[in-house]
Amino acid sequence: YFLTLINMSMLLETKIISKEISELMWKDGITLSTAESCTAGNLAAAITAIPGSSHYYKGGVVAYANQVKENLLQVDVKTIEAYGVVSEETVCEMVKGAIDTLNTDYAIATSGIAGPGGGSPELPVGTIWIAAGSRNKIVTMKLEGDDGREQNIAKATNSALYLMRDLLKEEQNQD
Repeated sequence: YFLTLINMSMLLETKIISKEISELMWKDGITLSTAESCTAGNLAAAITAIPGSSHYYKGGVVAYANQVKENLLQVDVKTIEAYGVVSEETVCEMVKGAIDTLNTDYAIATSGIAGPGGGSPELPVGTIWIAAGSRNKIVTMKLEGDDGREQNIAKATNSALYLMRDLLKEEQNQD
């Protein structure tokens, strides 16, 4: 019962943030894409849950395999070798690749270890990197802490949406 309440609360939060992003995107007539690994399409689902999202959301790539990150999102193999697939450097390249591949003004990217397996002492389950940005500016954040796979994905989805919303608000205030 408690987890159901938490999940319902997070879903409501997701819809609220997605609606705010929608209003900001419509206001400036800008476009958005996603490049998702650990969130596996949850960002795209959250964004497209808002009516009218087809006006600004152009699409996304769910890139679980490194080859997809490299071939579709133009992540340099040297970046993955040097920093790992779950890294700030990789998600920044995923943002740039999504913008180029999907021809959008902005993109959001996620890469991490949702669990329950796959972690290591250096990179434990719950470690997730998020990036949001444009060709000119990318902001990042790192999540840590394992709350279970479903909660890790939900937390990453909402955090990514907040990161995008805050960037849009900041940039629109500079106009």
